[in-house]
Amino acid sequence: MPADLTPVAAPEPGSVLDPVGPEAAQIAGLTWFMIVLGGLLWLATVVFLVLALRHRAHREPRASDRGAKAFIAVWGVVVPIVVLPVVFAYSLVVGVDISRPAPPEALTVEVIGHQFWWEVRYPEADIVTANEVHVPVGRPVRLELTSADVIHSFWVPPVAGKTDLLPDQVNLMDFQVDEPGTYLGECAEFCGIQHARMQFVLVAQPEEEFEEHMLALQAGSAEPDSDLEEAGRAVYLAEGCGSCHRIEDVSEGAGFAPDLTHLATRETIAAGMLENTRGNLAGWILDPQGLKPGVRMPPNNLEGDDLQAMLAYLESLE
Repeated sequence: MPADLTPVAAPEPGSVLDPVGPEAAQIAGLTWFMIVLGGLLWLATVVFLVLALRHRAHREPRASDRGAKAFIAVWGVVVPIVVLPVVFAYSLVVGVDISRPAPPEALTVEVIGHQFWWEVRYPEADIVTANEVHVPVGRPVRLELTSADVIHSFWVPPVAGKTDLLPDQVNLMDFQVDEPGTYLGECAEFCGIQHARMQFVLVAQPEEEFEEHMLALQAGSAEPDSDLEEAGRAVYLAEGCGSCHRIEDVSEGAGFAPDLTHLATRETIAAGMLENTRGNLAGWILDPQGLKPGVRMPPNNLEGDDLQAMLAYLESLE
């Protein structure tokens, strides 16, 4: 098992305090408000205690505990009575505002959490992909989130808050990204073994670039363009990979493994864990349990020629 648990391919984790959309900006504003307010209260408490201790050091001990009672009354009763309603009211305003339904022109994306990976569907374009969510910049997006097995939580810190994915239930997340970029997303709910590697990539693209990407994904699987790729497809089928994975017009899959129809277009494999390179793909095919113990994919004992052929075929799936 690799010692470094940090994904090697995904971008650096973003911050809630560096928002890239209106919903995230409101969450960041609330976060800053609570940080500043909490800091001021902490500073006031420290100053008060220091002054009280210095004052007491220069006075004769007295039997009266009026000062202590006053301190408890102010900081234990009065301050919470004033501060907590303010924080609650601000949180309520932000919560209501970011929960408003997306407008009708919003892009609808279905995300299904599976243990170990994310299934991504664009129902209007009849597209199925995995572990990457592409959205247009400046256009509202509605995610319909559900789970096929265990509970997950969808979270891209610079984009929006967390939303749980529950079996047999669809939760909604509405947001907009105003800055192009690639953002790391992760599961924010412990979902079992390999939860720390349950990640994905959200790619925000200009509208024209996004539409081009959708058109590419709408195309069927690429036909082998060489004898090596043809041999790779034969190995893929002979080894039974198609029993789990779907490749359009090649194998139906079983629904519990990622769709590979356009595997070569993705930046990562293994749910954001590895960069999508030939070496990483080969390592993943041969020993997925060694890289990500517990995943459902079994190891494969392919001969060298068969492995190279399969890699050539998978790399052609753009």
